[in-house]
Amino acid sequence: MKLGVPKETVEGERRVALVPAAVAKLVEAGFEVLVEAGAAEEAYFSDEAYREAGATVVDGPQAVFGADVVFKVRKPDLTEVGMMREGSVLIGFLEPLTSPQVVKGLVDCKVSAFAMETVPRISRAQKMDALSSQANIAGYKAALIAANSLAKFFPMSMTAAGTIPPAKALVLGAGVAGLQAIATCRRLGARVEAFDIRPAVKEEVESLGAKFIEIELGEEETEDAGGYGKELSEESQKREKEVLTEHIKAADIVITTAAIPGKAAPRLIEEDAVRGMKLGSVIVDLAAESGGNCALTEAGKVVVKHGVTIHGPTDLVSSMAVDASSLYSRNVTSLFSELVKDGQLNLDFEDEVVSGSCVTHGGEIVNERVRALL
Repeated sequence: MKLGVPKETVEGERRVALVPAAVAKLVEAGFEVLVEAGAAEEAYFSDEAYREAGATVVDGPQAVFGADVVFKVRKPDLTEVGMMREGSVLIGFLEPLTSPQVVKGLVDCKVSAFAMETVPRISRAQKMDALSSQANIAGYKAALIAANSLAKFFPMSMTAAGTIPPAKALVLGAGVAGLQAIATCRRLGARVEAFDIRPAVKEEVESLGAKFIEIELGEEETEDAGGYGKELSEESQKREKEVLTEHIKAADIVITTAAIPGKAAPRLIEEDAVRGMKLGSVIVDLAAESGGNCALTEAGKVVVKHGVTIHGPTDLVSSMAVDASSLYSRNVTSLFSELVKDGQLNLDFEDEVVSGSCVTHGGEIVNERVRALL
């Protein structure tokens, strides 16, 4: 069976789907691996490293996309989809809820497409949870960006000239990215507060040494079956913003990580809240790509509004391409192992992992949520 690893074509994307160490294990297991030349040079893995791992390095994407199984990081464009063979398999972050043309193309080409973002959040699938492995990196890097932008110490500093108090950090959203942002800010010495609409994360926040902001939202269920926060009612959103605005004004840095899969990011910081922040404060908005948690965020840019520096990064994970690629590689090969038996494809749709992660198969959309939306 041939496995293909193409070069990512999305602007700014530096990751690669399989690193040489993963390729070596696949080759040892009897698979033939084709890697497009230069696929990993921006992640600092050379073509020679892939050859040493047993892969065949090929020029151009044609041969790679003609493989039985194609591993990608980001969703393919329609040209790439058109190169795939009927009955082949695609594994990657496919953004199926917001990419109807790509999904249609995969259906037309009868590709069995598996989206890493739809892997069910069950214990057995933890090693396949690419959303978490990549979000962990984003949270870490967000804290470093905030520290670099802030014209103050993060930790308390005691000097002969006097004592400097620690910076005040506020993290909105306590998922994987948020928890890593909290942990990193704490390691850097900041005092940290955090908020999440899911009361269940309070213990995790406090275990990291941060203070959890409790807001009575008046909603019975704030978490969906996948463990993500649900969209709040207008009344609850208003109450949330009223309380958070006071904490935002007191913070030196705010890191936002709130997201709702398949929907625009919830708006947590309005312009009035930014206007009330101290001059020189910093916001790092990890939801910039899906609309932003801050009203003034501009995706892919750093802007200064009302004396506050607002970062809208869209490629934080790619900025740490070495480790991001290594972790992602382990995630996708773990999922791949569920799709094969004795070296051959064996798609068992009775398996919760297989059925939960599959978006298209046999010329149809098989994911219920994607089918309903598209």
